[in-house]
Amino acid sequence: MSSDTQDNAQDNEDTLDLRLTEDFLSLLGREDECQDRGAGVSGPEPAGDLLDHLADWGPAVTPMGPLHLRPVRVERDVPLIARWMNDPAVAVFWQLAGPGSVTERHLRRQFDGDGRSVPCLGVLDGTPMSYWEVYRADLHPVARHYPARPHDTGVHLLIGGVADRGRGTGSVLLRAVADLVLARRPSCARVVAGPDLRNTPYVSAFLSAGFRLSAELDLTDRRAALMVRDRALRDVL
Repeated sequence: MSSDTQDNAQDNEDTLDLRLTEDFLSLLGREDECQDRGAGVSGPEPAGDLLDHLADWGPAVTPMGPLHLRPVRVERDVPLIARWMNDPAVAVFWQLAGPGSVTERHLRRQFDGDGRSVPCLGVLDGTPMSYWEVYRADLHPVARHYPARPHDTGVHLLIGGVADRGRGTGSVLLRAVADLVLARRPSCARVVAGPDLRNTPYVSAFLSAGFRLSAELDLTDRRAALMVRDRALRDVL
């Protein structure tokens, strides 16, 4: 079978109807409640850890050294993450420039949610150098925009230092973390992401990391590339 035929077959598979369970719909319907909690309005108690205890995953092996995903501690990590968010090259896509309170509010909304997203520092060979968000894509509002499958796991990546960008670091980290997700989450069949289509270096990094471009999505704030790394193809791509 040719590579084009394989891609078409996989894309067709992506469009299969997904039966949504009542639990899934209940979690998905709590998006507005989570946003209210971030604004100081009370809501239901967190549902618990939906990512198989990410803090205990251990390191991802990379050619640049071990990468640890260290869950963010707001009081400790806001100054560093806020500095990265105020880099103009980052701010245009993340839209979180401003005082530290802007970054803090973004982080607390994830911690005050129901466990579907975990913000992390990427500590490479002992040095914090990237910011990650690992999330249950099938329980996230983004699931309304693509044919989600149970336990789809999403990733967002920000590389902090300018010196770490543009030399293949992104693709190395994305491949390692995607493989770590698949190793630590046996129920997860694929890792997904939705980078802004305008961010061509970022999209290219995903392609180099073994993700495939599955579709283009019209999200509320941007047009995104749906990138997918399949468990079944991880030894091939």
